Amino acid sequence: MKSKLLIIGGSGLVGSTLLQYASPNYNIHFTYNTNKITFDNTSSTQINLLDNQKIITDLIKEIQPDIVVNTAAHSSVDLCETDHKIADKLHVDITQDITQACKDIDSKLVYISTDMVFQGELNKKYTELDQPNPINYYGKTKLEAEQITLNASPKNVVLRTAVIYGWHKKSRFTNWIIQTLKENHMVDPFIDQYNTPTLVDDLVKSLINIFEKNISGIFHATGKSCLNRYEFALVLANTFGFDTKLIKPITSKEKKQDAPRPISTCLDSTKLEKLIDFNFSDIQSGVSFIFNKSKLNSSS
Repeated sequence: MKSKLLIIGGSGLVGSTLLQYASPNYNIHFTYNTNKITFDNTSSTQINLLDNQKIITDLIKEIQPDIVVNTAAHSSVDLCETDHKIADKLHVDITQDITQACKDIDSKLVYISTDMVFQGELNKKYTELDQPNPINYYGKTKLEAEQITLNASPKNVVLRTAVIYGWHKKSRFTNWIIQTLKENHMVDPFIDQYNTPTLVDDLVKSLINIFEKNISGIFHATGKSCLNRYEFALVLANTFGFDTKLIKPITSKEKKQDAPRPISTCLDSTKLEKLIDFNFSDIQSGVSFIFNKSKLNSSS
């Protein structure tokens, strides 16, 4: 009998990719807000978590899932900085409700978190043993959600990831670079903010491994390469065959951002890789993967 999987945020980049990979082996129900999607052998519920957070706890009790993946988050770090109420509600209050509902029916909960829980001043990759110290409100509320998730049950999981990308309409950074360069326009990515970008397909495969091996705890789940957005853009341009002269690097001081950004929040995923016998892609492998996917899609 297939395990029941509930994906909160099933139309997003992570949620919809998880649908694609997990649907053959799991009985899946997913939620979406405004972007309705259909997927074979799955069911769904439209929910605006900010308008009615009780509906998600009712849904969990009704479906009785074995596993819940919570991808709900506000995608704008800057908006979280200027509107604390939205960040508190979506990241903290709703996580509290979801966590309690999962605890009540003994479901395993996986919370998707972020590299922004770290201060970003370490001259090496952060491991799970390093102390979080977020410098913006987005990171603060995500850290609080992590603690809520882990304190609720020993079977729960927190996955910290970063700059998720793929061949997908929700892959914001890669789509911006590819589309703009394709039109022969300039792009201005940051040269002074470092992360470990993560291929969404890798993240989802690691999630399924976690389900199947019934692993719990806190893990980093990111790509292997630590680089800035300018370097990321160069890899995209070279792989897709665009003019690298159209890429103009800028510093974060040159573009107004409401939320402070850490300088370097590169994560070390060795702990998870060893536990599930899996290797996350480096940036060239990941970008080559989405390039090959783009060619398959254009020829089909």
